[in-house]
Amino acid sequence: MFTHKKSLAQHFLKDELVIQKIIGVLKEGAFNNLLEVGPGSGALTKYLMGFANINFKAVEIDEEKVVYLSKKYPVLADKIIHQSFLDIEKPFDEPFTVIGNFPYNISTQILFKVLDWKDDVSCIIGMFQKEVAQRAASKEGSKVYGVLSVLMQAYYEIEYLFDVSNSCFDPPPKVQSGVIRMKRKTMTLDYKSERAFWVLVKTAFNQRRKTMRNAVKSLFPAEVLQDEIFLKRAEALSVEDFAALTFRMQ
Repeated sequence: MFTHKKSLAQHFLKDELVIQKIIGVLKEGAFNNLLEVGPGSGALTKYLMGFANINFKAVEIDEEKVVYLSKKYPVLADKIIHQSFLDIEKPFDEPFTVIGNFPYNISTQILFKVLDWKDDVSCIIGMFQKEVAQRAASKEGSKVYGVLSVLMQAYYEIEYLFDVSNSCFDPPPKVQSGVIRMKRKTMTLDYKSERAFWVLVKTAFNQRRKTMRNAVKSLFPAEVLQDEIFLKRAEALSVEDFAALTFRMQ
């Protein structure tokens, strides 16, 4: 069979009801290309590879799991990318959907990697550590609203779908999990430049306890900083607020 590697944060989904719920969410969308991240023991894979007329690939870093999946499902032999997701090149030349029970130790990095491909990734359906899922989906005013929230929501509509108990995994993780769906926005965010937007967001949340006036004073002329919006903290500003402020940066 196979072993569970703690170093790779491997917790394999075993609850068939949860698996079917995730597959059901996937079926609600239309796609031609599908990438699974971290297939592991194949809980989702056994359903994903059966989708008709779909170009399917899976990325798996663990050689033992690659061998296991290739033997159990011979049709996967040329569909598995044996690398870390963080190191792979874009797997399709056309738009694609990403799905997975994402390794919790690199889940935030995975989302930022997806942003590199945002023009081609139309949808992401993922299982995350609950607090990461909540951060991605949270709105301004929430205590967990931050850099991840703003940068992902600048390009995606994010919906927190449901909780998943740690008892649904083998071995059970010490944390609760959550599933989210992210759909690429059709409207383009209006900002001065992507670089300016990212710099502003990261600078603002780097000192989130301070008012914007103190946190981002190096990015704006003194007269602009007198605006009332700079009396707020970063967590009070919407994605659109940050985008609008980029036009006033020096």
